[in-house]
Amino acid sequence: MSRVLGSVRARAAAGATVVVALALIAAGTAVLLVLSSHLQDQAGLQAQVAAREVASQIATGKAYDKLDLPDGDDHPVVVADDRGRVLAAGDEVRAVEGKPVDRAKQGAGSAGPRGPGDDDDDDDDDTVQLKPGEVEDDVDYRDGTANVDGTVSDYRFAVLEAKDTHGAQVTVRAGSALTPEQDAVGSVRTAMLIGLPLLLVVVAGVTWLVTRRALRPVEGIRGEMAAITASTDLSRRVPVPSSQDEVGRLARTTNETLAALESSVERQRRFVADASHELRSPIASLRTQLEVGVAHPELLDVPGAVEDTVRLQRLAADLLLLARLDAGERPAEARVGLAAMVREESSQRVADRVPVQIGELAGGEVAGSRSQLGRVLGNLLDNAQRHAVSSVRVAVARDGEWVVLRVEDDGPGVPESERERIFERFVRLDDARTRDDGGAGLGLAIARDVAERHGGSLAVRAGSVFELRLPVAG
Repeated sequence: MSRVLGSVRARAAAGATVVVALALIAAGTAVLLVLSSHLQDQAGLQAQVAAREVASQIATGKAYDKLDLPDGDDHPVVVADDRGRVLAAGDEVRAVEGKPVDRAKQGAGSAGPRGPGDDDDDDDDDTVQLKPGEVEDDVDYRDGTANVDGTVSDYRFAVLEAKDTHGAQVTVRAGSALTPEQDAVGSVRTAMLIGLPLLLVVVAGVTWLVTRRALRPVEGIRGEMAAITASTDLSRRVPVPSSQDEVGRLARTTNETLAALESSVERQRRFVADASHELRSPIASLRTQLEVGVAHPELLDVPGAVEDTVRLQRLAADLLLLARLDAGERPAEARVGLAAMVREESSQRVADRVPVQIGELAGGEVAGSRSQLGRVLGNLLDNAQRHAVSSVRVAVARDGEWVVLRVEDDGPGVPESERERIFERFVRLDDARTRDDGGAGLGLAIARDVAERHGGSLAVRAGSVFELRLPVAG
């Protein structure tokens, strides 16, 4: 159960259901409020029409006992003077707002003008001043109850003032039943209470099905990734759906990652195999010489043992540097002057087969590791020494925002078809460009890796000209 509730489908269905429920509750509440307000306004309008109709009859001088009053069930009407005496009321009206209607004291004709002795404290400054035969324009609305023929119901009352032709001011109170409004609002509320759960069930079900269909390719990707992990077969690929949505892009990105991982693992396997092969030869040679020296000390080839040891040391250093580069080691951010580095490196190469000639050395500093860039220069010079006939030349130039270091020899040059292959690890060309057994085939690969990690490039431009381009620092 917890697995189901923790799935993406369950969370999506629950989230959609909650959002829809909140939206429906808010919309339903707004509908009920608007509907109730509209129906109350309609009831108030009907009550106002009934009150004005009765007030108009009074203003024209019609006797109170002759007033044409509407049916009490729909519009209960009570006419009272300024002292509260009921002058007229509907036949079935028993009480209004809790006050009983005393029919025995109802006026039988016009209320008539009030005498001087009738003046009392009931008058106040808020009494509307009307002329005889006038009806007040403003209407006061109130909600209350009325007892009509023994049934108490809610009504909306319209209350206004009027004066008869004798100058007597009366209050006309007419009501309109709120029962239809209450019934309508109650019906809508009941329909919402019944329909809301059903609609939420439909929303949850549809969301569940749609999410399940949308996530089906993801489950296929997950299953295939699990199978690849279990089998360690990196040549397999996850299924790519035909859709161009996020899932399709995820599948394509996953396959690209698997391809890169497969290539990396294959390159690592070749690296280990080639390194083992390269290490086997100097180690075997050194062991043989040492065993011969133990048995016959006079036959020990000390220079040869030293040469094998140096070769083994260099190879180990190259492998260690490649391992650090493959691990993503970032170069230092020191400022390095290539011209000064060329002078220093050339001054130390006194035992080279071909003297190094120094050309133009333009100024310009680059950012990076002094030791790694020195390793690049040393590898390029070693490569030139290995293939040169009589000349090795190095120069530094400035090309806009780049500092360019060129190492050139007068050897046979690199065939155009091999100019990228020579930068692969453990690659050595045939005797067409070889004067000795050379190194392990790692020098140029290391040089290009270092150049790229410094934001630059290393390439063969023409024949045997190696060009290192690095961005100017800062």
